Amino acid sequence: MSVAGVPTTAARPPMPFAILAGERPGGSPLAQAMGVAAGVLVEVAGATALARVFQAVRCSARLSHGVLCGPAAEIAESSAEIKSLLAPGDICWLAPASGPGASAVAALTQIDHYPVLLTTGDHALLTAAIIDAFLEQAEAADADLVVGLVPYARVHLAFPGSRRTRLRFQDAEYCGSNLFLVRTELGLKAILFWRQVESLRKRPWQIARHLGPATLLRYLFGRLSAVAAFALLSAKSGCRVGFVEIQQARAAVDVDSVADRELAERLLLADRAQR
Repeated sequence: MSVAGVPTTAARPPMPFAILAGERPGGSPLAQAMGVAAGVLVEVAGATALARVFQAVRCSARLSHGVLCGPAAEIAESSAEIKSLLAPGDICWLAPASGPGASAVAALTQIDHYPVLLTTGDHALLTAAIIDAFLEQAEAADADLVVGLVPYARVHLAFPGSRRTRLRFQDAEYCGSNLFLVRTELGLKAILFWRQVESLRKRPWQIARHLGPATLLRYLFGRLSAVAAFALLSAKSGCRVGFVEIQQARAAVDVDSVADRELAERLLLADRAQR
């Protein structure tokens, strides 16, 4: 059955996915602090962040096979952990490009089939339930690229002491989730546009400036709504870019700092104690 022409989850074929696991220039401060070769290999409550992401995608009812883009060849080839994770053969390794945007383009080009889920290898709190809930909404969205956003109020309520990057719109505040659905090949245009501004990801007001002076002023004065922001992003990138809300606060926590690792480990150990 379907509703308004949208197939139910059971009727939709499983889709491929891409996990971005490259290192930024200079390496990961967290990896250096923990004495490991890459940020995705940092252990969180007894398992690496990457192993937890692999478990989430493999347990999802909506995903089939995928690509791991990164870490660098010398790390992947010398890591027993990565070799073990790739052993089942459903996920293949791909050399990372110069940054997350370029790596995403490389992974999507290799997969060459849409839709595709994009996520990151440091998303240690990611679960199949979070993925499936995101995809249930994102697949129904009228967009070429769909971004998952978590309401900041939910994140602050769940983790009041955690510092998170916020997108402050006129009508709402959001945190990112590192979950993206590239619904069509046109969604590549948005990723190519993102490559131009990805170095500003921690400074959303500068991203707004990149979109134009009027956009910057509207953003700074709290007069830019989320819908208007994504409409401008769509116009700039040449494809339809939309967003859906993810209600699970944990979706906003990736592990790229010592504080985030401590938070994620505390949550996972608490989960284990409750079982």
